[in-house]
Order: sequence, then structure tokens, then C-alpha cells
Amino acid sequence: MNWFGKKKTSTAPSAISATSNVRKNGVVGGSSSDHGSAIKSTANTVVSLRENIATQEKREAHLEKQIEQLVAEAKAKMAKKDKKGALFALKRKKLYEAEIDKIANIKMTLETQVMNLESAAQNAETMKAMKTGTAQMKKIRQETNIDQVDDLMDEMKEEMEMADEISNALAQPVDPLMTDEDDLLAELEELEAEDVTEQLLAPMKKMDLPDVPNTALPSIKNATKEEEEELKQLEAELAGL
Repeated sequence: MNWFGKKKTSTAPSAISATSNVRKNGVVGGSSSDHGSAIKSTANTVVSLRENIATQEKREAHLEKQIEQLVAEAKAKMAKKDKKGALFALKRKKLYEAEIDKIANIKMTLETQVMNLESAAQNAETMKAMKTGTAQMKKIRQETNIDQVDDLMDEMKEEMEMADEISNALAQPVDPLMTDEDDLLAELEELEAEDVTEQLLAPMKKMDLPDVPNTALPSIKNATKEEEEELKQLEAELAGL
């Protein structure tokens, strides 16, 4: 029996069948040429499922209003002692409540399908990105092999050594009069030896010395015999100068 005066909305396919369709359309697996169309188809399917969920929610709200009216009707029948009419209203209420339970299960199924489709689409995008990254890494590896890396490192070392040599060459002082330090030291020693020789061969300068006294040294009072002998020796030495 149709309680709403319109055709009952058909339920969406199950989550398993939807996932199978996604696999067939190429969202998970499949050729790369069908990948874009599969993603677009998945997005359209998700939109359709969400619209169906919204329709079920509207239907659920309508049934809840009908249940409220039937409860009010049952109370009114009981107030009029119409027990049979009240019982009939409660039976209709139970049917509507059972229909609401079905709608809740349908909504859960639709939400599960949406979640599965979004997860499958995300997995497909992730797999596509990983596949692209792997292909790019493979391409880079093929273009840059170990021999090329070794050659590049050797060239870098050579260039660095050459640059170091250039820096050292530029840092050297520019002095046209610079000679070997050993030769300069030898020449300096010769000059010092010549100065010493000239000093030794040069005549000694006459020194202005005081005249030697010609008088006898004064006697020392109370001098001992030994002291007198020392004075005599000193006088003799002075006389010989």
C-alpha cells in the first residue's frame, strides 16, 4: 500500500556493487586514459548519492509529521470513546515508524557508499601521484648514473685545486729586488767579517793618561815590614811605566 500518494523512491545500489562499478570504471586500477573520466564519474555518483540522502531526509521528516498527526488523532478518538478508530491510528503510526527505520538504514547505506567512493577516489589519486613520482625518479636515475656523478666530482676537485693555485699565485708579493734570503745572509756575514778585520788592523789611538808620579810614595806611619815591602814594589812598578 502506498501511503503518500506517489511512487516510492527506489533505493540506491549497495556499497559492494558501487565499489565494483568503481573498479570497472578505472578509479582503482584500470588504464591511465580512463582515469580522468573515472574520477569525473565518481564525483557525479557522489553528488547523486548525496541528493538521494537529502531526499530520504525529507521523506523522514514528512513521516515524522504524519506520526505526530496520528498520535493526536488517536488521542482524539480515545476522547470520543472511539477505541477502534484510535487503534487504527496507532497501527498506521507503527507502519510509519517502521518506514522511518527503513529510511535510517537506507541513509546509512548511502553514507557508506559515499564514504567508500570518496576513499576509492582518494586512493586512486594517491596511487596516480605515487606512480608519477616513481616514473620521474626512474627518469632522473637514468639521466644521472654513477659514472656521471664520479666525473662531476672529479671535475669539481680539479676546479677547486686550480682555484687554490690561482689564489696562492695572486697572494705572492711582487718585489723585483727580492733575492734569495740565504745569499743575503752570506753577504751580511762577509760584511761583518770585513768590519772585524778592519778593526783589528787599525792602529790604536793614543790614550791621554796622567803622568806617572816621580816622587816617592808617602810613608805609612806604624806600617809593618810587609806593608813597607809592598810599597817598595809598587814604587818600582810605577817607575817602570
